Amino acid sequence: MASDGYLPLFETKSVKGRVIYRPFAVTVFVGICLIWVYRASYVPKRGEDGRWVWFGLLVAELWFGLYWLLAQALRWNQVHRCTFKDRLSQRYENDLPSVDVFVCTADPTIEPPIMVVNTVLSAMAYNYPPEKLSVYLSDDAGSDLTFYALLEASEFAKHWLPYCKKFNVEPRSPAAYFSSVIADPHDASWPKEFMKIKRLYEEMENRIKTTVKLGRISEELLSMHKGFLKWDKYASQGDHDTILQILHDGRDKNIKDTDECGLPTLVYLAREKRPQYHHNFKAGAMNALIRVSSIISNGQILLNVDCDMYSNNSDAIRDALCFFMDEKKGQEIAFVQFPQNYENITKNDLYGNSMTTIAEVEFHGLDGYGGPLYIGSGCFHRRDILCGGLFADDGKSEWKTEKNTKRTESVHELEETSKGLASSTYEQKTQWGKELGLKYGSPVEDVITGLSIQCKGWKSMYFNPVRKAFLGVAPTTLPQVLVQHKRWSEGDFQILFSKYSPAWYALGKISLGLQMGYCRYCLWAPNCLATLYYSIIPSLYLLRGIPLFPQISSPWFVPFAYVVLANYTYSLTEHLLSGGTIRGWWNEQRIWLYKRTSSYLFAFIDTISRSLGFSDSGFVITAKVSEEDVLQRYKEEIMEFGISTPMLTVLASLASINLFCFVGLVKKVALGHSMIYRLSETMVLQIILCGVLVLINLPLYQGLFLRKGKSKIPSTIILRSTAFGLFACTCFTVLY
Repeated sequence: MASDGYLPLFETKSVKGRVIYRPFAVTVFVGICLIWVYRASYVPKRGEDGRWVWFGLLVAELWFGLYWLLAQALRWNQVHRCTFKDRLSQRYENDLPSVDVFVCTADPTIEPPIMVVNTVLSAMAYNYPPEKLSVYLSDDAGSDLTFYALLEASEFAKHWLPYCKKFNVEPRSPAAYFSSVIADPHDASWPKEFMKIKRLYEEMENRIKTTVKLGRISEELLSMHKGFLKWDKYASQGDHDTILQILHDGRDKNIKDTDECGLPTLVYLAREKRPQYHHNFKAGAMNALIRVSSIISNGQILLNVDCDMYSNNSDAIRDALCFFMDEKKGQEIAFVQFPQNYENITKNDLYGNSMTTIAEVEFHGLDGYGGPLYIGSGCFHRRDILCGGLFADDGKSEWKTEKNTKRTESVHELEETSKGLASSTYEQKTQWGKELGLKYGSPVEDVITGLSIQCKGWKSMYFNPVRKAFLGVAPTTLPQVLVQHKRWSEGDFQILFSKYSPAWYALGKISLGLQMGYCRYCLWAPNCLATLYYSIIPSLYLLRGIPLFPQISSPWFVPFAYVVLANYTYSLTEHLLSGGTIRGWWNEQRIWLYKRTSSYLFAFIDTISRSLGFSDSGFVITAKVSEEDVLQRYKEEIMEFGISTPMLTVLASLASINLFCFVGLVKKVALGHSMIYRLSETMVLQIILCGVLVLINLPLYQGLFLRKGKSKIPSTIILRSTAFGLFACTCFTVLY
């Protein structure tokens, strides 16, 4: 407690271990500098083998070292936050601000309606006054199937919300709850009510899935609700009028749940789309939601979640408000970012989907320098700031809301008044997408939006509670993972060349540590060049018997060995302390390599092509559903390769090169015993590097040579990659 009696609503604690880590990081940097000195001092003479390759290694090692320096900003000043929700309730329970929740979906095939409405229901069931809570579903596909599912969910909510309150249910997504129930509450009435609510949910689920499987709304269902008439003029996903339906009006006292309590406002929105107007993907959908909600509910706090990210913690709103409503520090906070977590992560995180290092380490480091990035889901915003509010050091937030007044306009009038704000031409000659709302011009519009807010002087907070606030669905095949990371890295790299580049736009506006953190993520894509070089050249030169690293007896061997061992030992320790497993860490290293040599490579190429005017950016949605056999292999942690893709071809080709180089080495050793000593003395680092690459690629070799049926790598990739690997190794040894 402060001397003036003030009790904060949240507390900040520095992460322990900084005193140990900082000297350790200095020793690693000294080792990196010695590697640079060695590489610059021992360049082969003119005419000697490997001279030009040596310069390539110098450039790659300079890049790795500088990138490592940027990464230190994410570890140098980590902080953790904790909230005091009891204090919030004591002070503000009667004056809590209104909250608008935005759920975004874009494709009823990739994002099934039953999954979408489970997320909506979890948001409606927050532990928050229903009259101050509004939930909006943005359907960028304009699908009547999704609207039908929401209509079903609006009726089920009248039973689900009272049940959640009575038995303090967690999580409040019905699907997640029913699959996780293992014990009865103390209330003796629970078994009977549990079976009743489960039956109601299963009936709703069956109706929705049956309709989705049919692919259209039956005549019987069409007559049930006037909202279906809005699809009479519907042409396609990219050509239709605004469809706006208020399914529950939170201010209508006649709309109640089974306990005679009010319900949150529930709204369906499919903004107008026309082929001749760019709709700006998710950012455009969010901006339409911001405008429409300002008329209907005008919540002071906005929460946006992806349609697969259901609420897993019913107190998340109150946690976020502890930051916004703190009397001393709340006025400088623009948004509160929660981590993205996933419910379907395997024990050893086969594809590194949990991004443990980012969620449990790096974002805490960014928080120590002024706040994390806005990552597009699980984020609470202050409406006035998204709408262009300026920062003032002495600014004070007024959270008291007006008592509900009797609304004079009908729901129909409100819909008609609001839907013009979601038209395809509304933003023309306005500041929307520039100074208002989310920014346009990047596949990761969320990142540049958050950066622009922070550059105005606002701060953000990162809150990572023990009970995760949101749980989503992670990709279950390797191609899905690679496509997702291509989109992220491509978007971040585009930011580097845009007017919002953290290298110059943020200079002097945010802390140096935060600026370095942004730059590190923006430089994901260029990592492909140095990684590809290190993954190919040392192995090929190993095949020819030409050393590229110091001998094991040389003093210069020490910095190479120390930097490698220190970094990987620290990485493993960091992963284990973050809740991971040893095998999970190894899987993370594998995906790290795969991303850098495929996702980042194509992101780099596409970004350069776009900057030269050869291509345009697109937004790719990651599939949220998998076939049963694919899902089963994922649960068994068997890598799934799926269809033939260019990225998979690149990975298989690199794996083939390293395998053939290693086999060639073994063959040389077997044929000449005198080679063993010479290789172990002069080329131990190259042998280790090639051997590690072969071990990392074991799942690829299984898919290339050992598996049968649908789970193997497609035959076309097997032929191409094997032929390319043999051709590269043969040409290198014969021609050079």
